Amino acid sequence: MASSNGVGPLPHESCIFCQIASGQKTDTELLYNDEMYICFRDIRPVAKHHYLIVPIAHHPDAKYLNPEHIGMIQQMIDVGKNVLKTQGGDLVDCRMGFHWPPFTTVKHLHLHVISPASQMSFLNRHFVYRANSWAFVTHDWLLNRLNTMKQN
Repeated sequence: MASSNGVGPLPHESCIFCQIASGQKTDTELLYNDEMYICFRDIRPVAKHHYLIVPIAHHPDAKYLNPEHIGMIQQMIDVGKNVLKTQGGDLVDCRMGFHWPPFTTVKHLHLHVISPASQMSFLNRHFVYRANSWAFVTHDWLLNRLNTMKQN
């Protein structure tokens, strides 16, 4: 189902990220906002800089994506890097990625941008946000998956 502006699926009324993107939930400080994406702080930060890059169009999760979404993911990464730089974060000691279903708490695609990654707790660094694990995949892993799907 396409949205009225043709960008993607329609917002879900019960989705907290759709409510933030539409302005229905106004107590969230937006660090970035344009016609395609928003960025705000994670409510449970695991490092000094922990941001969520969220497409305004509702997509359930990273597993749902197909090669048509490569550009969207690349734009989300660019937004994440720019916000991290603007906020004084470290692009070298950074982890960016997506929780992989069924390990998603909000069923709306969002990119985690975490810095400094080296200062996450043991549990977060080695389990919850462990790169390319059963629960969390990096942005590079996802782009590789989508590009592989495109080639087949």
